[in-house]
Amino acid sequence: MQKTFQHVNYLWDEKKAIELGDDQVALFLYRSNILGADLRITNYGGGNTSCKTIEKDPLTNEEVEVMWIKGSGGDIGTLNRAGIAGLYTERLRNLKNVYEGLHDEDRMVGLFNHCIYDLDSRAPSIDTPLHGLLPFKHIDHLHPDALIAVAAAKDSEKVTKEIWGDTMGWVPWQRPGFDLGLQLEKCLNDNPGIRGIVLGSHGLFTWGDTSYDCYINSLEVIEKASEYIEKKIKEKGSVFGGQKVESLPADERKDKAAQLMPLLRGLCSSENRMIGHFSDTDVVMEYINSNDLERLAPMGTSCPDHFLRTKIQPLVLTLDASEDLSDSEAVLKKLEPAFEQYRKEYAEYYENCKRDNSPAMRDPNPVIIIYPGVGMFSFAKNKQTTRVASEFYINAINVMRGAEAITEYTSLPRQEAFDIEYWLLEEAKLQRMPKEQPLSRKVALVTGGGGGIGKAIADKLAAEGANVVLTDIAEDRLKEGVATYKPDTAAYAVCDVTKSESIVDAYKKACLEFGGVDIVVHSAGLAISKPLTETTEKDWDILQDVLVKGQFELAKEAVKIMRTQGLGGDFISIASKNGLVSGPNNVGYGTAKAAQQHMSRLLAAELGGEKIRVNTVNPDGVIVGSKIWEGDWAEGRAKAYGISVEELPAHYAKRNLMNEIIYPADIADGVFAFVGLLNKSTGNIINVDGGMANAFVR
Repeated sequence: MQKTFQHVNYLWDEKKAIELGDDQVALFLYRSNILGADLRITNYGGGNTSCKTIEKDPLTNEEVEVMWIKGSGGDIGTLNRAGIAGLYTERLRNLKNVYEGLHDEDRMVGLFNHCIYDLDSRAPSIDTPLHGLLPFKHIDHLHPDALIAVAAAKDSEKVTKEIWGDTMGWVPWQRPGFDLGLQLEKCLNDNPGIRGIVLGSHGLFTWGDTSYDCYINSLEVIEKASEYIEKKIKEKGSVFGGQKVESLPADERKDKAAQLMPLLRGLCSSENRMIGHFSDTDVVMEYINSNDLERLAPMGTSCPDHFLRTKIQPLVLTLDASEDLSDSEAVLKKLEPAFEQYRKEYAEYYENCKRDNSPAMRDPNPVIIIYPGVGMFSFAKNKQTTRVASEFYINAINVMRGAEAITEYTSLPRQEAFDIEYWLLEEAKLQRMPKEQPLSRKVALVTGGGGGIGKAIADKLAAEGANVVLTDIAEDRLKEGVATYKPDTAAYAVCDVTKSESIVDAYKKACLEFGGVDIVVHSAGLAISKPLTETTEKDWDILQDVLVKGQFELAKEAVKIMRTQGLGGDFISIASKNGLVSGPNNVGYGTAKAAQQHMSRLLAAELGGEKIRVNTVNPDGVIVGSKIWEGDWAEGRAKAYGISVEELPAHYAKRNLMNEIIYPADIADGVFAFVGLLNKSTGNIINVDGGMANAFVR
């Protein structure tokens, strides 16, 4: 029978559980996934879950207990068998015999490998002994907002007793590790029969004999804490000291954010280029507009999982919500001192807290930036990381909200926070991260991205690590296109490149979604093949508007953003061999393509000093997969060459020196060559045509 909860989602599907049968590992993974699906319970990458089963030892053939637990760096919401570690429980517990105290924590992590049962295990996490030293078959270690609020509240132990009586244990803050596992074991031994343990300033441990019992226990404990906090908030009447700043209307907030994000991105990218994210949810606005923001924001977060992703504290902007942002240079002068001060304070935090063996100081720029009345920005190495940082800070807001309602919010002491942030084991995890892709940290806007060459270019840029914004006049094609990418990779904007306001809106979307733009590829196009006397004024105008004027307007708006960011950039024009070669029945199209090519040279000459590179890729004969060949253009070219439409691919292949059919993906490779490899090349043309001697540039 389904249970009813007000503050957490009950997601257990008995039919699904029955299908999994008695496979306890599968049931533990199922429980993990549904717990991770509710961000009020734990955020991406946060928390840990486990189960213990009886297995046959492959060396002795004897039955042994094995603990299965989320491995290092995993996420319970997406956890599968490849992401867990399987360890001999008895061996893990026997490590108590060799543990020498708090100074021995890092060595103990290496010893976990000697306890491995399953040779395909993920690297065991630092939380492994916290689960292994407890006797229960199924255990959840979670970071629910409500529980961390209790854990971070002044007099947390007393509050725990008030909420759950003698049914919950409590241990004071301690960095995760073997000794914390011993503290949990001692708490249980001192309080037999408890249903869970609150970890001071950290989170929650709960358990059960079955996966379902454990799941329900976790939900019930979280629900009770949530009800307690809700009651306290009602009694108090207001949170965060009430409202100090009034929010702008939603549309104005987003317009303001889109204007400001390239500027913030440039400031945050003084050491490494960053990708942005914006949030203006009700939870965010209540906090950032409050009287208590000034007091609470500098305190920093409490839960280690929070500040590992958000830095110790946010940067709060002093700009008025009604500030005119149109003059980016004037706004920059107002913002630079705040960023300089933030970096200075972060460096002081590092110098004051560092140990003899601490890793070198990391990027001192803020991750979370708060603009009262407008919203909250986050900046990190990729979209997923910056989105997750935003979600974690929202968790931290919920924690502050609850703790302030209960008694008073307390944060971790700076030294404790530093020891987590610069933990050698955390540094080792960072060093194990795969090398970033060539276009990681970059944002690309591709016109004509709904199909054909434009989509192929976007695919290539995304495959090489870029975030992509597809634009096209056909929204259905854009939706289909964006659906082909993995999450946190792509967005789209309906854009008619013949209308300057439509182009401005597309760039706003890129700024709001990802923080700005680094690469612009003008691939939108059409082709009209007619003799001079049959070419109408309408034909001429549409070719000039889409290909030439569209490129001009795109470049003009792109340069504004790139200058604001101060990070350079790339503008690529997809022109054509026809801009270099005189062919029959082609006066309108060929002239427009030639104009695109020369405009690119002119822009390259103008913008090179700002590290904004402008280059051209010339396709030829891209018939298979190209949208322009689906209409009259193919018939016109076939007529010009005295062949049928069906013969066109072979005809174009035979006429190039390499006898190659040219595909959209080949054009995409040409674009990548400029933006991913040739970072000191500007004003150049790459012909992707299989070799056409009459189109050789030199």
